[in-house]
Amino acid sequence: MRKLKSIALALVAVVTLSATAQTKKIDASKSGINWVGKKVTGSHEGTILLQTGNIELEDGKIVGGSFVVDMTSIKDADGSERLEGHLKSPDFFDVEIYGTSNFKISKVTYEGAKILVTGTMTIKGISKEITFPATVNSTVDSVTLSSETFQINRADFNVKYKSKSFFNDLKDKFVNDEFDLQVIIVAKK
Repeated sequence: MRKLKSIALALVAVVTLSATAQTKKIDASKSGINWVGKKVTGSHEGTILLQTGNIELEDGKIVGGSFVVDMTSIKDADGSERLEGHLKSPDFFDVEIYGTSNFKISKVTYEGAKILVTGTMTIKGISKEITFPATVNSTVDSVTLSSETFQINRADFNVKYKSKSFFNDLKDKFVNDEFDLQVIIVAKK
């Protein structure tokens, strides 16, 4: 009889845990990535759209999720079609071959009102673990994850154009390997 009670309690615990876990679809029209790339003579900034994704919630907290980035949507804030074309070319992100990138959350650490999001970012078929700080805002209708601005190193993803990591003779004609990202993810509840 005790064994039967233990099994029943274990089943109730499993059902209760699974009842609190939810997967919410990302609203791609309200989500996206802001980027800034720098070089000696200045900087460029712009946006990249998301295709799809989801956020996994447990007891109202983000515990996982993933999103797919539409690399063909890279935009320059100044509207430079030349720059946009160059970023989409094999010199940078080679969007004809690598039309999407993605990020999969593996761990979320809560530190008061802020969180640290750790996951695997894949760009140009190369995956690297990254961690970035973010905040979460939850309303009746949605949950929004907004990262602080963080840097990733493009050389880690084999983006070679005028990179000091790959070329020694660039003098002051290099483009910084680190670029800034800010991710905004909005998921409907």
